Amino acid sequence: MALKATIYKTTLNVSDLDRHYYAEHGLTVARHPSETEQRMMVRILAFALHADERLEFGKDLSSEDNEPPLWRKDYSGLIEQWIEVGLPDEKLLRRASSRAAEVIVIAYGEHQAGIWWGKEGNDIRRLRNVRVWLLPDDQAQALTDMCGRGMQLQCTLEDGEAWFSNGEQSAQIKLELLTNHP
Repeated sequence: MALKATIYKTTLNVSDLDRHYYAEHGLTVARHPSETEQRMMVRILAFALHADERLEFGKDLSSEDNEPPLWRKDYSGLIEQWIEVGLPDEKLLRRASSRAAEVIVIAYGEHQAGIWWGKEGNDIRRLRNVRVWLLPDDQAQALTDMCGRGMQLQCTLEDGEAWFSNGEQSAQIKLELLTNHP
């Protein structure tokens, strides 16, 4: 018998002072049996950083069609943003780069990310529309500590930093840019 996804109901309030975007999102996040809580929380972070009415979670780990963790399509169905979390291989990013206007990667796990970037970084830098960010371990852990089946998350974004909170828990997030495009 196959294991089923665990469902997390989340209310995410986003106040993006840089983009002047203010909205509450009721998210139903399915955590695949092979996915860690940390990866799921990084997906939620990615959602908050790029929040938009058309941003949606892809099938991701449950997909054989290589859907991303998140994507935003325009009203005609063209992919505007393809968002990956973790350490995707360069071939996947090359394929995503040809399908989407912008590809964003949020890498985490500093030690493994350093090895991955050393191996794949030069090839990824050549992709014109791919931007790679690194989430430091302590910040990823602070996000994971907020994880629960019914979360009430607040996210404020200003000047390239994010402040997350869930009740009494909070974390300041500052991603490190590894590439300079687009």
